[in-house]
Amino acid sequence: MPNKTFDDPDLTLKDLMARWPQTIEVFMRHRMVCVGCLINPFHAVIDACDEYHMDYDAFIEELRIAIDSGATS
Repeated sequence: MPNKTFDDPDLTLKDLMARWPQTIEVFMRHRMVCVGCLINPFHAVIDACDEYHMDYDAFIEELRIAIDSGATS
């Protein structure tokens, strides 16, 4: 995972949240149960957006904002 970016389509939710924990708040704000879900090691952001009928581009932008405003990288 060292070279993957947060919007890499192959990045799992588990790895996303581990590397950028500030993204967890975005999932929680949308009442997505991805945080702590047993499937998050296998799903990517696109999968979560599909499951919750959310606009992928808008959600990625929210994740970008959370990452940019956080100190963890």
